[in-house]
Amino acid sequence: MKQYYLQTKDEALKEFKTGSDGLSTKQAEENLAKYGKNALVEGKKKTAFQVFLEQFKDLMVIILIIAAVISAFTGDLESTLVIIAVLILNAILGTVQHIKAEKSLESLKSLSSPSAKVLRNGEKIEIDSKDVVPGDIMLLEAGDMVTADGRILDNYSLQVNESSLTGESTNIDKADVDFDHEIPLGDRLNMVYSSSLVTYGRANVLVTGTGMNTEIGKIASLMNETKERRTPLQVSLDKFSSKLATAILVICAIVLGLQIWRGQPIMDALLFAVALAVAAIPEALSSIVTIVQAMGTQKMAKENAIIKNLAAVESLGSVSVICSDKTGTLTQNKMTVEDIYIGGEVLKPDQLDLGNQLHRYLLYDAVLNNDSSLKDGKSIGDPTESALLEMYRKVPGIDLGNNQLGLSENDLRGLLTRQQEVPFDSDRKLMSTKHLIHTVPTIFVKGAIDVLLDRCDNIRIGDEVRPMTDEDRKKILAQNEHFSENGLRVLTFAYKKDGDLSPETEHSFTFIGLVSEMDPPREESIEAVARAKKAGIRTVMITGDHKVTAVAIAKKIGIFSDGDIAVTGLELDKMSDEELEQKIEKIAVYARVSPENKIRIVNAWQKKDKIVSMTGDGVNDAPALKKADIGVAMGITGTEVSKDAASMILADDNFATIIKAVANGRTVFENIKNAIMYLLSGNLSAIITVLFASIGGFPVPFIAVQLLFINLVTDSLPALAIGMEPGAPDILDRKPRDPKVGILDKNLVTRVTLQGAIISVGVITAFMIGRQTSTAVACTMAFSTLTFARLLHGFNCRSQHSIFKIGFKNNWYSLAAFAVGTLLLALILFVPGLHSLFAVTPLTNTQLLWIIGLALMPTIIIQIVKVVQENR
Repeated sequence: MKQYYLQTKDEALKEFKTGSDGLSTKQAEENLAKYGKNALVEGKKKTAFQVFLEQFKDLMVIILIIAAVISAFTGDLESTLVIIAVLILNAILGTVQHIKAEKSLESLKSLSSPSAKVLRNGEKIEIDSKDVVPGDIMLLEAGDMVTADGRILDNYSLQVNESSLTGESTNIDKADVDFDHEIPLGDRLNMVYSSSLVTYGRANVLVTGTGMNTEIGKIASLMNETKERRTPLQVSLDKFSSKLATAILVICAIVLGLQIWRGQPIMDALLFAVALAVAAIPEALSSIVTIVQAMGTQKMAKENAIIKNLAAVESLGSVSVICSDKTGTLTQNKMTVEDIYIGGEVLKPDQLDLGNQLHRYLLYDAVLNNDSSLKDGKSIGDPTESALLEMYRKVPGIDLGNNQLGLSENDLRGLLTRQQEVPFDSDRKLMSTKHLIHTVPTIFVKGAIDVLLDRCDNIRIGDEVRPMTDEDRKKILAQNEHFSENGLRVLTFAYKKDGDLSPETEHSFTFIGLVSEMDPPREESIEAVARAKKAGIRTVMITGDHKVTAVAIAKKIGIFSDGDIAVTGLELDKMSDEELEQKIEKIAVYARVSPENKIRIVNAWQKKDKIVSMTGDGVNDAPALKKADIGVAMGITGTEVSKDAASMILADDNFATIIKAVANGRTVFENIKNAIMYLLSGNLSAIITVLFASIGGFPVPFIAVQLLFINLVTDSLPALAIGMEPGAPDILDRKPRDPKVGILDKNLVTRVTLQGAIISVGVITAFMIGRQTSTAVACTMAFSTLTFARLLHGFNCRSQHSIFKIGFKNNWYSLAAFAVGTLLLALILFVPGLHSLFAVTPLTNTQLLWIIGLALMPTIIIQIVKVVQENR
């Protein structure tokens, strides 16, 4: 079966067994039963309880649950309660995050207009949009939201804004035409699509698709099929957690066997294994990562980048390809007059002179033959016409020859009222209006050069009007070609005096000039693209606009360079996956693309192991936003669907904001990496101490509650302070990190191992000194030394540089974390009521001095090493 845009009206009507009177009530009921409601089908969702249970699938969590059970059997109820409380808290946080996630299909549903006008039994009626069925004759007029896909039957100058679906910013002139070959969705002039907005004219349309069978329905299906990718950090942490959990189980089994072999009671041996498991598992790790990401989101929000998905913060730092929409993101989303060809020369709007009669006629034509208006800085009407009014306002020294200075366009329209008009339509490609200019009836016309130039007999140069020669035409066409090659949209202006105005009299005009317009690049975009290039990030333009326009803008911004390629959606469709894989790194611009094209582009980059960011604002962008590693939606012009599908929303619709967000993302990753180094080196020191006690046949140096206190309370504060560290000045001078390289690279593992070993030496020494008095004192000294040493270690992990180089002024949180942690430790040691809960005993002043000295030792050694490295 041919697609509906390739069918004639009669073929389409015959297929749906309908006519000019529409469906009968019986036919409508039959079609409703056959095709279903005009609504989108929602994918099956997990219940909150299912999501909650899934939080316990992690191997690390299972180990902690086992530890809690063993603690309960050994009578250590405090440890059991603390472990269970931590696990439930983490599960609740995970569930809440999931419930707040995607609601894309709900937003897609809300796009449907609540009602639609159709013909049933030959009568015009208004029905619920969900009751519209294929075969209905839908009646559209300006201001209506199109509620279903349809083939145009009768067209009366219909203009439709399809930007939310195709990405093209300007209104589309629809036409009752037949096509005999495949064309992109944006060029199907004989079709209208659900979620589009009628901006001008009216039409009768045969409904050809409803619900999931519409173009927007296909997008909904794509979104159901598209799965979100895990971020590089999530993948890295998952791998790390799996390896760590396996190692913990192996070590715990060895220690358990060793203890039983030595004749320890089974329960005591299990208690030892529990202590080791709790010491090894960084319980606060997931919480710290989440909180550091949340802090990153707050900072980004202040810079107009609103992060919806916390994990996206870290992914931003790894982005190596940004697929950016053109309209509104790289450009201003506002048509602007660039150059004017008049009197044989090219001028800017501010070079026009109202003392020049030719210039004055161009401005009359631009303002009077125009249906748009400007109010409070906002344009109402066609963007192309609004740009002409903006051009008028830029003309210096307004002098209309009637001593009225500073006359606004509204005053000019009031003075030179419109007497007759022939509105623009897509067949004529012209708009004409008639006015009295100094008592002389004058017709002004503007339109496409291919139509209007042939209707011009004369040309005006200055005050002289003469017949147009072939040489004049060649010059005008050459100038038009030059404008077009630079991505400019061109309007032709002409006039004639006397005569009635009708479509039949639109000829014998005098040529005035050409006005070229474009949606200009944002000034910040050029700098932002250059910064992205320096940061090792490839920027690719994906747009619904025409190739010539897209390439011209891409060149101005710095996206398209010599040797780069631009392709259209149809050209992309003809490429095999292998061909696309070969060419993708050279393709800088994609024009006239479909939603499927966008997903394919993102997927092709991801196959090359690139972390891809995709920007967009329309319904058509939503599947690709969801498929990308980082989907970025526009906050101002974006549809609710695109916002829901994205990971990040730009409050200012500005490409430059993405680059700022990338810098913040890189900073967040660095801080998370440093926080992980802090947590792991501290945990390793506890593991080494427990293993030392096990191998040496000594009592367990820590109980589970003490280790949980260190991991969840004392450790978390310095780790959070590390997460607040400001970014390095050269953060965007580095290349994006390789997502294949895990967070635990060789350098990090080496530092974690050495620092953990140094801290453990101090803790073991404190434990052995305490044993000279009693086991209780030994355990108290080991716990206190480990806690204080790890608090001090927070200063070491803020940066690779020494504390003398980075100082404290730019991160007061580190001092606050140290002070609070020290206070909590002091309360445990000096408040008798807390002694039993944490199993500590009073210490002498000498023992306290040993604790302070042994805790300081690792930090002194680490800082000396950093100073030596800095001075090499």
